[in-house]
Amino acid sequence: MSEARRARLRLEISREAARLFWEQGVAATSGDQIAAAVGLSTRTIWRHFRSKESCAEPIVLQGTVTLMSVLRDWPRERSLEEHLDAELVRFRDEGPPVGLADERLGRKMIRLADTEPALRTAWLMACDQLERQLAAVIAGRLERPAGDLEVRMHAAAAAAVVRVLDEHIGAALLADADTTEFEDTAAASRRYAQAIREATGGAIGDPIT
Repeated sequence: MSEARRARLRLEISREAARLFWEQGVAATSGDQIAAAVGLSTRTIWRHFRSKESCAEPIVLQGTVTLMSVLRDWPRERSLEEHLDAELVRFRDEGPPVGLADERLGRKMIRLADTEPALRTAWLMACDQLERQLAAVIAGRLERPAGDLEVRMHAAAAAAVVRVLDEHIGAALLADADTTEFEDTAAASRRYAQAIREATGGAIGDPIT
């Protein structure tokens, strides 16, 4: 099986596992049920995942795909606000890298992670990957090695901002609370960018000339 096909299959399994976890709870969901939902044997599930809880990892990781695709293409001459706003507008017209259904499932798993330690592990693993990728982006903007201490500290701070804001937005959306501040693309861009700028002491967010 090719890596691309394996990734697609893992994501398909993850979607069904996440749906079952949300509908009936993690404890009440079995590997057999996940397998039946996907139309595979239980043995196949265990060939791709080490536990039923780990089945949530691919869908949780989907939540970081859009942000990283945006940040990897961040032009030096643009502020973070300007870049995020432009990309969000483009996604509105062309569609985001991750479908809305997967994004919503991911937010549900992040919400469940508040009370499910195994799912919390999956979410924190995704945040760790985000932090590592942010270090590469920040290193490029500061013209320093990715392993530089200051770069790593800025990446950790920026990743923490994304984690907290994503958890906040996800909880609000799933509770049908007021999310007006995040529905306007310019306002949402400013919220994320300002928080990252503050968390990094102003080192990250401004254009570089």
